[in-house]
Amino acid sequence: MSVQPLLQLRDVSKSFRGLMAVSQVSLEVGDGEVVGLIGPNGAGKTTVFNLISGFLCPDEGEILFRGHSLVGHKPHQVCRLGLARTFQIVKPFGNLNVLENVAVGAFNRFPSIAEAEAKAWETLQLIGLEHKAFQPANSLTTPDRKRLELARALATGPKLLLLDEVMAGLNPSEKFRMTDLVRKIRSRGVAVLIIEHAMRVIMELSDRIYVLNYGRCICAGPPHTVCNNAQVIEAYIGKGYAEGRGP
Repeated sequence: MSVQPLLQLRDVSKSFRGLMAVSQVSLEVGDGEVVGLIGPNGAGKTTVFNLISGFLCPDEGEILFRGHSLVGHKPHQVCRLGLARTFQIVKPFGNLNVLENVAVGAFNRFPSIAEAEAKAWETLQLIGLEHKAFQPANSLTTPDRKRLELARALATGPKLLLLDEVMAGLNPSEKFRMTDLVRKIRSRGVAVLIIEHAMRVIMELSDRIYVLNYGRCICAGPPHTVCNNAQVIEAYIGKGYAEGRGP
């Protein structure tokens, strides 16, 4: 008996004024997996995230989470079902402190202020931001804002977390810490679908990888298969990385 994937996209397409942004994309994420989604800028990766999380509705195809269709659901409804996401551009509530920002996410599961703040505190401890809990969110550095964005999503209590370029703008040591954090999140039973341009990070973290180019999936499989695929090398990663010389 086969196990049903946590998330399934079946031949999903989306166009904007005749421009096909996503075309016939199918992918799956299983319980406890880390799955990478890579490709050149403009390949359709964030559009896929917007379709999954309810910010956009597909023109064609099906999106299933825990066996139930997400098509037509609003973002807050998708979040309540157990699917949360981060965004490329981090925008905390600058007039609130760090703890209050995370508590906003926790209200997804915990209706009382005391419960939401308790969940927020627990999440900050996991992320490593508890020592900045009472600082204004707009005073944080870029790496800490990235961690705050992750904490807000985690506080919603997801079974699947969509991470949209959480490593962008981080130096190598900060990327190492973020990578370790993603592994820690996975160890707690949360599956991850991650968009990332840092190739060594995505290859080390992912169980499987999907590659988009011009809105279409050109390759899918384990990291070693993807990084040696001729289409992927030509369209995205280049020969330098495939030969072990890339970043």
